Amino acid sequence: MFVRTGINRLAAAIALSASLAGCGAIDRIDNIGAAPALAPIANPTTTPGYRPVTMPMPAPEQVSYQPNSLWRSGSRAFFRDQRAAKVGDILTVLINIADSAKVDNSTQRSRANSENAALPKFLGVETKLKNVLPDAVDPTSLVDATSKSATAGAGSVNRKESVDLTVAAVVTQVLPNGNLVIEGRQEVRVNFEVRELLISGIVRPEDISNINTIQHTQIAEARISYGGRGQITDVQQARYGQQLYDIIMPF
Repeated sequence: MFVRTGINRLAAAIALSASLAGCGAIDRIDNIGAAPALAPIANPTTTPGYRPVTMPMPAPEQVSYQPNSLWRSGSRAFFRDQRAAKVGDILTVLINIADSAKVDNSTQRSRANSENAALPKFLGVETKLKNVLPDAVDPTSLVDATSKSATAGAGSVNRKESVDLTVAAVVTQVLPNGNLVIEGRQEVRVNFEVRELLISGIVRPEDISNINTIQHTQIAEARISYGGRGQITDVQQARYGQQLYDIIMPF
């Protein structure tokens, strides 16, 4: 009996350890009282899941020089351009999102139908109907059918977002047509909460301003993420058991 009790306790401990390891609770327990760790600076192209961008490209253009001239075709300045142009260069991204959307739809539909049919006189055949239909038959009201339907629907959307941020991004790739692939990450820790800002996308060198900045609206395939992690974020999230319950329960 004591052996069985010991085995049951060991199995329960193993199951508890497996569940804690599966949800990352052990790491959280080890870091109780410690501030959230900041991610180390790393090369974005070496992170797991990174994929080089492949986009439709035009035919490459030949850069030409005028005879006896220091001016290069396509250059916008006589001296060296200090704006981001090659892998490793830094570009400042200005994020100013002020979106609002309001949609209000209402639909109503109704329909009423009525059908009447009579056969009061038809060469005397109407008198024979009682032989076909034994019950009482009124030739003046053979068919009397009505139908009615109605549908009503309404929906509304009222959404407003505002984000005003600035982040520096690094050029990670130069596409064959000269467009730049950028990716930036910024982390700020205040007490026990870390604020994260991620930005990535494709920009044209022509859209970069003279002070090496670009608006987020000029970034193609833009991916912007703004969030955080820490004690406050943990409190705002539902517990693991509740999240699992919400997923598996069909009702």
